Amino acid sequence: MLPVLTAQEMKKVDAAAIEELHIGETRLMELAGRECLRIIKETLQTPDSLAGTSFLLVAGKGNNGGDGFVLARHLLNLEASVDLVLLYPDTTLQGVNREGLATLEAYTAHTPNLRIFESHQEALPYVGETSYNMLIDAITGTGLRLTEARVELPSPLTEGIELINTIREQSGALTLAIDIPSGLDATTGLAATPAIEADVTVTMAFLKTGCYLNEGPNRCGEIHVAEISIPDFLVEPSAALLTDKEFAAEHFILREPASAKHTNGKVLIIAGSQTEHSSMLGAAILSAKAALKTGAGYVCLSVPISLAAAIHNALPEVVVIGRDITTILEKAEWADAVMIGCGLGRDSEVIAFITQLLSRREITQKKLIIDADALFALSSAGVTSELLTNCRDTILTPHYGEFSRLCGASVESIAADPIESAKSYAEQHGVSLLLKGTPTVIVDTDGTVLLNTSGTEALASAGSGDVLAGIIVALAAKGADIFNAAAAAAWFHGRAGDLASDVASLVSSGMVVDSLQQAFQEVFEVEEPL
Repeated sequence: MLPVLTAQEMKKVDAAAIEELHIGETRLMELAGRECLRIIKETLQTPDSLAGTSFLLVAGKGNNGGDGFVLARHLLNLEASVDLVLLYPDTTLQGVNREGLATLEAYTAHTPNLRIFESHQEALPYVGETSYNMLIDAITGTGLRLTEARVELPSPLTEGIELINTIREQSGALTLAIDIPSGLDATTGLAATPAIEADVTVTMAFLKTGCYLNEGPNRCGEIHVAEISIPDFLVEPSAALLTDKEFAAEHFILREPASAKHTNGKVLIIAGSQTEHSSMLGAAILSAKAALKTGAGYVCLSVPISLAAAIHNALPEVVVIGRDITTILEKAEWADAVMIGCGLGRDSEVIAFITQLLSRREITQKKLIIDADALFALSSAGVTSELLTNCRDTILTPHYGEFSRLCGASVESIAADPIESAKSYAEQHGVSLLLKGTPTVIVDTDGTVLLNTSGTEALASAGSGDVLAGIIVALAAKGADIFNAAAAAAWFHGRAGDLASDVASLVSSGMVVDSLQQAFQEVFEVEEPL
């Protein structure tokens, strides 16, 4: 899995590379420029000479601008034309950045392909009349820190960003951002006003959390990681990791040839409800079906017994029990993993029922998934900390609204920094947490953070969370620990959503369940059902 760093973590890695490994700043900048060149050639499909191509490069005064100076030199060496716009006087540049500009200034005596404009104003009459193949953002990089979204940036940053965005909009030229789009916070993904709208982002050494949070996915475009010779061992163990196909496969335990149903995961799901005015049978069916599709050997579903016939018609493989607490606790002792919550309802009797379940060791000593209405009960009962203290191996699976009720923070503050919000809650309560969103954040009790980016807006449909919960409980029952089961389930769930349909608005949760088998077969590269 690839590390995903905050701006502060990346700053420490950079410092360690320079101070401990003696990788000079000039060398890092040179590698950054070369990697940007490589990706530009791939993007423009020009493997050799860049003769006949034209680039506008807008540079700030920090190291992001310095990377841009190196890139400009490499572009010129391949016969491209480069217009360089300096947003700050050259007297503000220091060290390797000043050296990089000095080299380009020397180039002007030898090639007509380079024009250096010493301000935004100086550039305007010329760049408006020039056709560019690509616009390059080398303005702020990862140094920008935002405490809230839509903060207005000062001039000349605003002028430089608006120049690139305007030309992109008017001409259709591609925009490449070096490290991260300027105006975007590399940690939180909060965007200032204005911020670069990139088609391609070349991020240095490691992915950044800001690429995936808040405005990041909309601003970064296609993300490439530049190899600049900084080794992984410099990354702090607490840094987030991005889940992938290999991780998901590792935590999907396949059936042994001589296995039996009771050795392939015994699941207890407590879900679904029916009242005089409504029914949430679908939530129970979706979660149980997802558990079956994920390969659980034995699935027991607790629903109001009046719904048993409907369950048997929909899922004949499922064993159905009612809501008798003694029977439920007996099945909990039998089960390898328990899931509580989908479609249970939110009235006072249900809250009391869930509270009773979460006070019994037959439930709390199992691998336990607390989802949906069970989360509501936790936040409503007023004894969340007391109940969770009893849980040994538990994960909560809220979306932002549910998490807001649990932790007392606003949805806006959670969204501003979901990773830290989730870590704080998990550490405080001693439970793992899967915070649904874009991306999904999965946090273990020891502070380990995984990010999942599989899936699209296709998953934003009723019942999607029920499907995810069913996958988690099956993977956990089959042998994965609760944290890895949740993270792998999030990946498979997202991939199934991708496969369900190319038209996101037409995807239902039922279609996602039906696509699970295809996702599993794709991962394990088999044609027959697993």
